[in-house]
Amino acid sequence: MTTPRFAHLLRPELADLAAYVPHEGAYEIRLDGNEAPPLLSPDARAAVAQALAAGGLERYPDPRAIELREAVAAHVGATPDEILVGAGSDELIALLLTTLSQPRAGADAATILTPSPTFVMYRLSAAARGMRVLEVPLDERWDLDVPAMRAAIEAGKPNIVFLATPNNPTGNRMSEDRIRAVIEAAEGALVVLDEAYVAFAPGSIAHLRHAYPNVAMLGTISKIGFAALRVGWLVAPAELVREVDKVRQPYNLPAPSQRAATLVLRELRAEIDHVVAHVVAERERLGRELARLGFGVSPSDANFLWVETKRPAKDVFEGLASSKILVRSFHARGGRLANRLRITIGTREEDDRLLEAIARWA
Repeated sequence: MTTPRFAHLLRPELADLAAYVPHEGAYEIRLDGNEAPPLLSPDARAAVAQALAAGGLERYPDPRAIELREAVAAHVGATPDEILVGAGSDELIALLLTTLSQPRAGADAATILTPSPTFVMYRLSAAARGMRVLEVPLDERWDLDVPAMRAAIEAGKPNIVFLATPNNPTGNRMSEDRIRAVIEAAEGALVVLDEAYVAFAPGSIAHLRHAYPNVAMLGTISKIGFAALRVGWLVAPAELVREVDKVRQPYNLPAPSQRAATLVLRELRAEIDHVVAHVVAERERLGRELARLGFGVSPSDANFLWVETKRPAKDVFEGLASSKILVRSFHARGGRLANRLRITIGTREEDDRLLEAIARWA
């Protein structure tokens, strides 16, 4: 392998990273990306299309995203000055990491802490910025290991602690008492509670933002039927939002996405409820059928299932792929993930085809 022309300029951390590339290939059914099934009504699709088409292409988008921030604020029970919007949660994670990058007193490097397994972009985005990443394994029930998290906080002095709840890829909500224990132990850090999948859960833990001054929230419309818009938000104390806003690129969110997302949050609540109701009902049905086939299915509060296979997950994954069905396998991580698949909830027809194909690998 030849040395890159600009090797002398590259961050050394990049040598250990690979670009995030979703699985490529032609599949008739894709149940790998935690996207919502296509359930919007024709009227809703027409309304979104109209919002996307409005406005002049020659003009930059609103650099402050005022209407969208107001819509998000009303949606989450915050004020607009506590809201920052971005291209999905990914951009907001990156902005937080860029802003809060000064090593804490007594630490030799800026550090983040996450449980493991969890959303991969926390680790990738931090490592790409030269930050140290501490990962603490989840316990046997995929919940937070509080003693281990406390020890990592004490030793590592993290700048940011990321907690996804419901968690990706395990699908479960973290116990609130354990979340509170981690927040209280991480007094000198920002604790980011990522609720990307909260629409599919029985409730939110957004009240913790008011209970603790070191808590921020992440949210998105990507999982409820609007992934193509790439709209996410940060909810945080206004003084922190002002600092994070300083490192945001101007015009970071296209005008069509701003308009359409505002419409979604203000006028399409019934459509969202329909999507969520389908996913929750189908999640329960699919989970029962997979368990009947002999697979282990963890309780899920998200729009996917965390499935344990009896044979290596790689074999099941490849068998489904040969049937033109794509799911997400974690076999490459080894250990207790070697027999784990993450299966997104699809339409009933897609899920039936999945069940027919996967039965051969039970």
